[in-house]
Amino acid sequence: MTERSMQEPTLLLLTALADAPRHGYALIQEIATISDGRVKMRTGTLYGALDRLLQQGLIEVAAEEIVDGRARRSYALTDAGRTALATEAERLRAVATEAERRLAKVWAVLGKTGPELRSTIGGSFG
Repeated sequence: MTERSMQEPTLLLLTALADAPRHGYALIQEIATISDGRVKMRTGTLYGALDRLLQQGLIEVAAEEIVDGRARRSYALTDAGRTALATEAERLRAVATEAERRLAKVWAVLGKTGPELRSTIGGSFG
């Protein structure tokens, strides 16, 4: 049985934690950066996802501190989280490679390069 692909918020959260532990607000900022501003994760969505990832053992609380009288938790990937992220990155890479291979056939038939074809048809194939 194959595993389901990751939902985008999970992928973005794990990616944001791949290189360093981060607290909630830093995660929101990092996700916006990773997605080039396309995804603006809301606080409720973030903490719901963090709780789920904690329960699944993909992340752990790396540190807890009091900042301005409020508790702040920093989260980090676990070994299982790193493995899950690497597996998903490989799955996405394989799908992207296949998509590019198939598109190259279309571009070759039409005698155009990818950028030329996209500008000819308005950026989409549909």
